[in-house]
Amino acid sequence: MALTNAYVLPTNRIPEIFGKIRDGQAPERFTQQQLKDWGFRSSTDRAFIPLLKALGFLTTDGMPAQRYNDYRDHSRSKHVMAEALRDAYHDIFLIKEHPTTADRSSMQGKFKSFHNVSDNVAGLMAKTFLGLLGLADLSAKGAASSAPEEPEHTSPENETQPIPATFGTGEPGLHYNIQIHLPATKDVEVYNAIFKSLREHLIGK
Repeated sequence: MALTNAYVLPTNRIPEIFGKIRDGQAPERFTQQQLKDWGFRSSTDRAFIPLLKALGFLTTDGMPAQRYNDYRDHSRSKHVMAEALRDAYHDIFLIKEHPTTADRSSMQGKFKSFHNVSDNVAGLMAKTFLGLLGLADLSAKGAASSAPEEPEHTSPENETQPIPATFGTGEPGLHYNIQIHLPATKDVEVYNAIFKSLREHLIGK
């Protein structure tokens, strides 16, 4: 889904519930009883479950997903939330790469047109997104894939070998760099013959 329609009414409790997720042990299955055990006893609090599913924290049957467990790592939680928001609210990030509360009206318009909902519902969707946005670090884009690139490997058979050769007797003169392109072969004797010939003709030994 490019733009989730999940939203919650008690948006002021968004930091609280994600704090519970981050600091507590992952349940075997996330249910309404789990919410009640955490103190979320209002009927409106039940909307947190579909929101968690939309964010990829829970599977469709309510089991904690890998993202749920990743979020419990305090050093990564803001990065994990940023990743979740980009997945669940992809179309919002097409409007602006780093959305803020100043973009509330354009967000609300997007929710209204995309889901064909009223201004009130679109406003709640935008408010939910902004509540989640405060828990994310959007500068973490691509952090997971920032591993250093592997250096290119050149096969020994085709590697160019620069061989410096100096002619003269210690007096000022010309210096040459000779590059030898070795043939593609696994026969070591071929290389030995090439370098022996170079030694005899260029170095004189």
